[in-house]
Amino acid sequence: MKVIPDKRLFWFLKEDIELDLSEPSVLDMYVQQMITQGSAEDVKTLLKNIGFTKFKEAFARVKPFLPLEVRRFWEGCLGDT
Repeated sequence: MKVIPDKRLFWFLKEDIELDLSEPSVLDMYVQQMITQGSAEDVKTLLKNIGFTKFKEAFARVKPFLPLEVRRFWEGCLGDT
């Protein structure tokens, strides 16, 4: 699946770039940015785009790199993934 990232959250990417979320490293970057910088509405969009299972898998990979409060929040929601 390809998405055009919201420039408000992905200001560091080139204009008009598409992210291929089938690539695990791209998916991980997308998830990490969305849950650390995004609003509740952004997270809803994230879950709609990738689904809960892929979200949990990506979260398990990126959680060591998340700010402590973000990691704790999502671990509280998901359990120790």
